[in-house]
Amino acid sequence: MQKLLLATLAAAALCLSSFTSVFASDIQVGDIKIMKPWTRATPPNAKVGGGYLTIMNSGSAADRLVSATSAIAGKVEIHDMKVENGVMKMRPLADGLDIPAGKTVTLAPGGFHVMFMKLSEPFKEGEMVKATLVFEKAGPVEIMFPIAAIGASEGGHTKHNHSN
Repeated sequence: MQKLLLATLAAAALCLSSFTSVFASDIQVGDIKIMKPWTRATPPNAKVGGGYLTIMNSGSAADRLVSATSAIAGKVEIHDMKVENGVMKMRPLADGLDIPAGKTVTLAPGGFHVMFMKLSEPFKEGEMVKATLVFEKAGPVEIMFPIAAIGASEGGHTKHNHSN
């Protein structure tokens, strides 16, 4: 009876530790640390959404974010946005995103981001988007993107108008 109780407690502890690591905001895999993932809610018929996060490489060798997947999206790409000749342009990074050794790279609105395309359902505020990021050296990493409000800005906070 005592062995059964110990086995049950051990199994429960294992499940709990797995559960909390999936929902932790910071994830460490080797030299790569993924911090503050978030996304915005999307309108009901939207077919795209952006994912944002910070990636720190504490190692002595560069790594590269090469791809991403998510069950909620038919396709996921790593994108860059930049202004060229006064026009905002977005493009996929065919070779992925470099994460230089000893550096931190931020994926944020208006710059590098994870682009979720062909959404099967809208992103709803207060829920989570599960995704897998694939690094050249660190390999696949499952993360959860908390969904902030539609008007959220960097860090998932809603923009406020203070001009009154």
